[in-house]
Amino acid sequence: MTEDATQTRTNSPHTTATATATAAVTVTVTVNGAPRRIDAGLTLDALVATVTAAPRGVAAAVNEDVVPRGGWPTTTLGDGDRVEILTAVQGG
Repeated sequence: MTEDATQTRTNSPHTTATATATAAVTVTVTVNGAPRRIDAGLTLDALVATVTAAPRGVAAAVNEDVVPRGGWPTTTLGDGDRVEILTAVQGG
């Protein structure tokens, strides 16, 4: 075996370290009463999009405080937050 072949072989096994380093950090929030794991740093607008596709008539609160729709993109969710997402329905 040449010196170059040995060097290549010893430098190649980096896949495990790379996969571990790039693993996403998650947190647990409660959404409409049910626990849910989400990526750390997820914003309220992104979470709402996973719950409903309704373009209007949606309200959201974090830890019992209503968050105006304009504030959703800047509201970052953290571990233990309680989120309520309500969609208005029409009917009689």
